[in-house]
Amino acid sequence: MTSISDLASMADGEPDDSIDENTLGVQDRPATAKKGRFRRPTVRSSRSKLLEEHAGSLGTGLLGVGAMFVCIMLSLPSLGRFVQLWPAYPVPAAAVAAWILFALLLVGVGLVIRHHDDRLPDRMFITYLAGLAVVIGLDLWAVWGRGIAESVTAAVAAGVGLVAVVAVRSAREIWAGAAVVGAVLLAADVATGIGSPDSLVPTVATLAMACAPAFLAALVVRAFRRMVTMELDRVLVQSTVSAPRYAVGMLASEELARLDLAAEQLLEGVASGATALPLEQKYAQRAASLATELRLHLIEGRRETWLHHAITESEVLGRRVTLTDPGTLAGLLDPRQRDGLFSAIWMLAGEAGTKASAQKRTLQVTLGPVAVAQSSAILHKMLVPITIETTGVARGRVDPATWDAVRRVGKHTDSMRDGSLRIDIECVADNPADS
Repeated sequence: MTSISDLASMADGEPDDSIDENTLGVQDRPATAKKGRFRRPTVRSSRSKLLEEHAGSLGTGLLGVGAMFVCIMLSLPSLGRFVQLWPAYPVPAAAVAAWILFALLLVGVGLVIRHHDDRLPDRMFITYLAGLAVVIGLDLWAVWGRGIAESVTAAVAAGVGLVAVVAVRSAREIWAGAAVVGAVLLAADVATGIGSPDSLVPTVATLAMACAPAFLAALVVRAFRRMVTMELDRVLVQSTVSAPRYAVGMLASEELARLDLAAEQLLEGVASGATALPLEQKYAQRAASLATELRLHLIEGRRETWLHHAITESEVLGRRVTLTDPGTLAGLLDPRQRDGLFSAIWMLAGEAGTKASAQKRTLQVTLGPVAVAQSSAILHKMLVPITIETTGVARGRVDPATWDAVRRVGKHTDSMRDGSLRIDIECVADNPADS
């Protein structure tokens, strides 16, 4: 968002044709701008950006060091074979150059990752892949005319070299690189005319040594990333449990701080005389936009509860859980009941055996309508019915900890219909009218 002070730095005679997006997702356009399509930023994109910015602090640094160590250790057997087959190489100088280049590439990529805070930019990654391609080409040139599967060494190490960047690049990129290495080695083996049944075992063994480490390492790191991201998502969203009945979410709080700064800068400019009165049209439009955003934030804060923010600001719950709470009754629950309800929803929606089953798992959470609890004149309580309807969740697969969390919310009954689970909870909460 462009603040008021940023507008002051613009030339008075130059119209501002840029499009600024405010904190509510509404695009502010000058009067001369053409109409276009509006785009609202999603909470998911903001959360993904947050995780990307702090990727270096999620344990990937130590993971990258371990990957580099594994890469070096897996390359040592190929180096030993190179020393053993040295006298039989048709072009030994090319093989030596391949190994020297491979060593330089490992050192260089390690320094680049360290310099960029456990990240490898796209340009550097492409350069690294090009270097590995040169290593493979030199090694194939050195052993051309002999059995490729029995003679290549640096080319196998180049496939293993993908393990060194497995912690800083996506699994798909690593898998694609390993597949290309395997295809090149297989094509070279067939092209030399040595692809006979007798050489099948050496060919398969060479392809496995070149490709399997990168495939397996990428699979392990992908599972680790998914686990860390999921746990981090729960920790961040868990903080909403302690929020007041009506409150703004974590991301909205940041936007309110930006709005406050922009409004403060505008008022300070008016008070100091730097901004002349009456305000120019561009300043007046910006002030009106700030006022509208502040009013809408205040309105949203009076109709969105902690449970609404917990669901909408979560990568996991946002895709699978639908909340119906027209009376904002979730804000009446005490901390113990909130924690139990959130834990139950998380375990029902977030835990799944496979990715396919997780995508089919959805929840519909409904709160209300309210009812007066028995002996309300004495206890000053009210009954908040909570219904959790699921799809793709079998009762036998529900974790026992889920039922413990549900019991913290209140008495419950469960039933099955068409293979889906339905949980009805009678939650007794304090009546705000008696407080």
